[in-house]
Amino acid sequence: MSGLGKGIITSSIAKILQTRGYRAFPLKFDGYLNVDCGTMNPFRHGEVFVLDDGTEVDMDFGTYERFLNTSLPGSASITGGKLFSAIIEKERRGDYLGRDVQFVPHLTDEIKDRVKKYAADTKADVVLVEAGGTVGDLENGYFLEAMRQLASEEKVVFVQLTYVPSISPGEQKTKPTQHANRLLLSMGIKPEIIITREQEELNEDAKEKIAMFCNVDADAVFDDPLVDTVYELPLVLEKQSLYAVVARKLGLDEKKEADWGEWKKRVERIKEPKHALKVALIGKYTKVRDAYVSVSEALIHSGAEVNANVECDLLDAEKIEKGDAKEMLKDYDAIIVPGGFGKRGVEGKIAAIKYARESKVPYLGLCLGVQMMVVEYARNVAKLEGANSTEFDEKSPHPVIDILPEQKQIVRKGATMRLGAYEMILKKGTVGYDAYGEERIFERHRHRYEVNPEYVSKLVEAGLVISGTHPKNEITEMAEWKESFGIATQAHPELKSRLEKPAPLFVALLKAALKNKKPAG
Repeated sequence: MSGLGKGIITSSIAKILQTRGYRAFPLKFDGYLNVDCGTMNPFRHGEVFVLDDGTEVDMDFGTYERFLNTSLPGSASITGGKLFSAIIEKERRGDYLGRDVQFVPHLTDEIKDRVKKYAADTKADVVLVEAGGTVGDLENGYFLEAMRQLASEEKVVFVQLTYVPSISPGEQKTKPTQHANRLLLSMGIKPEIIITREQEELNEDAKEKIAMFCNVDADAVFDDPLVDTVYELPLVLEKQSLYAVVARKLGLDEKKEADWGEWKKRVERIKEPKHALKVALIGKYTKVRDAYVSVSEALIHSGAEVNANVECDLLDAEKIEKGDAKEMLKDYDAIIVPGGFGKRGVEGKIAAIKYARESKVPYLGLCLGVQMMVVEYARNVAKLEGANSTEFDEKSPHPVIDILPEQKQIVRKGATMRLGAYEMILKKGTVGYDAYGEERIFERHRHRYEVNPEYVSKLVEAGLVISGTHPKNEITEMAEWKESFGIATQAHPELKSRLEKPAPLFVALLKAALKNKKPAG
């Protein structure tokens, strides 16, 4: 069923395999007919995640990368839009030699070929395929059929993630699981492992019923309980001996030992931190927390790094625009302005940045967050009255933020922004350089606008520090304040933050917040 947490389960199983030295790579199918997630509204679909190669993908890919501490290729994402586009293009070229093009075998063969190629390209020992949506949906039926066929060609184990509701405390109902299982069986798919979500811990009676009525081994039913942090789930499944069952089913070495040392240490820091911090995230999609999930997770990772619990509050930029920024932000140890599109709420973001600069509250800006930092500095420090971005005011007398030259002729919206990993050269002696500890870095991007190069010298003369630039065309990639901790980047460093390797700028922000934090009372 959609929304049960298939991405977290997929990541957890992959992590369990990875800790034993296996090359485990996730792949996801999404049934929607969009080619990618790039044109989707965060209110409807949550965050758009961007890979190194610039592919815009489902937010589950963030979970995969955060768990596995690795970067995935765009081929890990298969969508209905990609499949049908490819099939139609092949038909137009005459690749099918006059055949009538059908779901079986042409579409299912296309799917199997992509899965096999992905396995070969990544040199994977195990590929974990997540099928998005709900069993019985029209939009994923053809993909499940392809997986049924694949099971006769490769070693495939089907895992069913299911929900077990409780009518009353202690009375768990397994009928929904049984019916879902029968639906899968009717499609020729037999789950060999069943993992359950529920409101209370799965009891032995329910577990026995599921094993018996769904025809799975008694030791192949696992509990996916509520945990303090999602990063604890692989450890919970490890205790239930999930690896032994997976290894037995896939023919892997059941005696291989896992190395959980660093992972377990960081999970314990998340659960029992020494310090506490409050961070304000000034956003415009605040009704949907998933719109900023990578930022939230980066704060968890960096919190584990500095041994602090980070309470992150999503504050509506429009409310700050209409209210008193100082009053609304006075209790926070740090402020973050993340990315976003459109004019709504930008003056609230600028007001929050002004408060952070004047009050010396540690500040981190991401993508739009660097653009608004520059606008605020231009207006209030460089005294460039009316300074703005041409995205919000085409007639601004001081367009300190302007559209990238290569974006001016673009009409199509999908996959046309500056996307993916780009090189950045950091200036020695800056906060940015100190955070990364190296001069040449690569961070992911997703934007159409940049700091206008015609205004860089004026901003620098006024005191703004340009600490990071692109090596070829001197695009401003990172800027800082001199007087206090305030740093912002055109990139999205949150997209490469992992539990075992937190984003350096987030770690630097929290260190500054701890140093700046006033004693309680």
